Amino acid sequence: MTDTRRLPSLNRPLLLRILGVLALVAALLWTAWVSRALSEPRQQIVTVRLGETIAAFVDAEARAEQDPEASQARVLAFLQASERAVAEMGTDGRVVLVGEAVLAGDAPDATDELRARIARQLEQGGHQ
Repeated sequence: MTDTRRLPSLNRPLLLRILGVLALVAALLWTAWVSRALSEPRQQIVTVRLGETIAAFVDAEARAEQDPEASQARVLAFLQASERAVAEMGTDGRVVLVGEAVLAGDAPDATDELRARIARQLEQGGHQ
């Protein structure tokens, strides 16, 4: 005697359509994720020792024993240049942290770059 009970057959075309739709959805989600990952700007966190840099300049001005008004003008120009330099460094996805205010961990130190930018701005007359 043959067994007439059969398992219900799968509707093969319907199963293929469902698998196709799932594959399409997975491909679209993957494409969206890759597009977002590639289009996000890369952020870089750096630290600067701003307090140390300013203190060194003010100390050098104090030791120079020059005219107090001229020295005060140079310190003000230095402070303005340092503010602009930090703002300039913090562009294009770059985050600048003041090293004295945070536990920076392994964030790169960009103090030398800061000093070079301040010097360049002071050479340009300090006005931008």
